[in-house]
Amino acid sequence: MLKRCVTEAIGTACLVFAGTGAIIINEVSGGAIGHVGIALTFGMVVAAMIYSTGHISGAHINPAVTLGFAITKNFPWKEVPYYWVSQIIGAVLASGALSLMFGTIGNMGATVPYGSDIQSLALEIILTFILMFVIMAMATDIRSVGGAAAVAIGMTVALEAMFAGPISGASMNPARSFGPALLSSEWASHWLYWVGPMAGASIGATVYHWLKKE
Repeated sequence: MLKRCVTEAIGTACLVFAGTGAIIINEVSGGAIGHVGIALTFGMVVAAMIYSTGHISGAHINPAVTLGFAITKNFPWKEVPYYWVSQIIGAVLASGALSLMFGTIGNMGATVPYGSDIQSLALEIILTFILMFVIMAMATDIRSVGGAAAVAIGMTVALEAMFAGPISGASMNPARSFGPALLSSEWASHWLYWVGPMAGASIGATVYHWLKKE
């Protein structure tokens, strides 16, 4: 359990460091990375973490994903709090490192709605539904191509960040939103980055679990 929790913390830290780091460095460099580059960074780091940590901890690196697995009995409920704490610690450590290097420029990559709260909430629910649906297909269904899991999930994250990022921030991950919010003190509508992903992952996992049943 200790090794799996440390792995989850490292995986989440790498996700937040690379993803929100791309947002921060894009600000520092005057847009050298660009929106597409930021979206691809999130997708690629997720794929890399799945390849490198999936065999140890399952590479949840997201409290919403852990919840989705637990709801469908693919992960024990008693271990959920340990994974959640590990993921949040990893996110905070990554944001802390970025804060030491760059300060709070770009609000540390914090996710904030660019439209109404309801609009962003709906987006976060749908985006995380799609993400969890793909994860369930690749991680729990023996009929899927297992070796392609990291690529499929990483591409899903990149795709969703690319088209929805300008509106809701395309978080899909409460830990990813919490770390930057804590270090930058940017709490505007932060609640929706917990409610949306948790609801979306729960629905996505439940729907796929029902579909794969004979």
